[in-house]
Amino acid sequence: MRERLEQLLATGRDSALLRFGLGNACLKEGDAQTAVLHLAQATQQQPTYSAAWKLLGVALNKLARTEQAHAAWTRGLEVAQQQGDAQSAKEMAVFLRRLQRQQAQ
Repeated sequence: MRERLEQLLATGRDSALLRFGLGNACLKEGDAQTAVLHLAQATQQQPTYSAAWKLLGVALNKLARTEQAHAAWTRGLEVAQQQGDAQSAKEMAVFLRRLQRQQAQ
């Protein structure tokens, strides 16, 4: 899957959806570092892509970049609420609460 998506990217078919797919594939393979690059690009290309913000936060959190994960989820929560994406908003609110509990310990 990842290889096929990388081939699409190499042909110049760059898009937020493609970057999201690549980021998701990288995460599934345990490559959070590369996932961050693709997901950050997805949020730059389409700042209203709440699912990309959510997954970006997940990837950053896996890398123990908690402040950046917090920022991504906070921005993503705002975007999700503006877009009416209740499911993503709910998930990111949970992620933020968990992160805050971890930091309080």
